[in-house]
Amino acid sequence: MNTAAKLGTYVLGLAVVFGGTWGVGNLVGPQATPQKPATATHDMSQMSKQPTTAQKDSDTPGGLQVSQNGYTLNPLTAAKAGAPTDFQFTVTGPSGKPVTDYQVEHDKKLHFIVVSRDLSSFQHVHPEMSADGTWSVKIAFPAAGTFRAFADFTPTGGQALTLGADIQVAGDFQPKPLKAVSRTSEVDGYTVTLDGDLVPGQSSKLTLNVSKDGKPVTDLQPYLGAYGHLVALRAGDLAYLHVHPDGAPGDGKTQPGPGITFYAEAPSGGDYRLFLDFQHGGAVHTADFTAKAGEGTTAKPTAKPTAKNDHDSTPHGH
Repeated sequence: MNTAAKLGTYVLGLAVVFGGTWGVGNLVGPQATPQKPATATHDMSQMSKQPTTAQKDSDTPGGLQVSQNGYTLNPLTAAKAGAPTDFQFTVTGPSGKPVTDYQVEHDKKLHFIVVSRDLSSFQHVHPEMSADGTWSVKIAFPAAGTFRAFADFTPTGGQALTLGADIQVAGDFQPKPLKAVSRTSEVDGYTVTLDGDLVPGQSSKLTLNVSKDGKPVTDLQPYLGAYGHLVALRAGDLAYLHVHPDGAPGDGKTQPGPGITFYAEAPSGGDYRLFLDFQHGGAVHTADFTAKAGEGTTAKPTAKPTAKNDHDSTPHGH
């Protein structure tokens, strides 16, 4: 076959191939532009209104993990007992770099809680962040031993998280026994009483009433956007409980004392330590209690208030 004949045969073959392809395309129909899966969309502005990720996505309470959802708490300072230490840490994100963009929750971008493992020492502090994402705060570790640090925060565009990491303070250490269960706490001349019971697996109403010199305190001062902040920790593993403050200063219905109400979710029965921060007379005071979930309950658990009654509708661990 000469060259012209070969070329003719090749062109005819191409016409057959492309013609067949065109026919199949018309039978199948035009190719649609790929669409996103038909899943429910997430309003990022509402994500911080949900329970902390650890409690929402699994049965693991907050604060038990040093790393979650790509975020990791990284202590950077060796702790010493005695004089205040300039303690530094970072929170790295999914990219592996320190996070620098946080949502403000209760007037702060990040709340930092430091407790001894025997739950005899408690500090709720607010570090300052440098431009590179390093957080710094003065902390005095009262004695040697193991301490647990909790970082409570919401990365911008993400969900609220509570990460925890152990801090070792060198030296001789003798753990203290857990304080006995009590409904009364004396601190700085104030008496704080606890009304209500922790109910395992359910939201339960706790009201803490503040008095001084036998008289109810009715002029509590706002502290971090509320009349009080409550941190609740499970004895043994220091699980960080999910706590809602009820109401907010200036909302027209929340009174500045003597009662401060919270809704707490205890993940199990057992002993818990409760730490209440409140402000009065220009100073912040911390009352502490030991409570036992599942015992002493005299009424059915109170339902958690609707979002419009929650303090800023924001579930938080403090």
